[in-house]
Amino acid sequence: MTRRTVRFRVTGHVQGVGFRAFVRTLALGLGAVGWVANCSDGSVQGRATLSGSSLDSFREGLLSGPPGASVETVDLWDDDGLLPEIGEGGFRIERDCL
Repeated sequence: MTRRTVRFRVTGHVQGVGFRAFVRTLALGLGAVGWVANCSDGSVQGRATLSGSSLDSFREGLLSGPPGASVETVDLWDDDGLLPEIGEGGFRIERDCL
């Protein structure tokens, strides 16, 4: 199974509505490892390593968001495969962007 590591950024009304917990639940359900954080610009950002076949489901999940969220944009990028795969360790909720 091919795994890909992507960075993601979600904008809109995505802070203070349980978005990070939503992303963690979504990611774990797809077998992803990584992290998610609130950023000072009002976005939610993170990194995830997941199977290539789960990437579309991850993006669609981010677009839907939890109740109370209003997603404007979802950006995913992998820097042309240059991001190293995240190893074991689950999916963390970070307080602030790393």
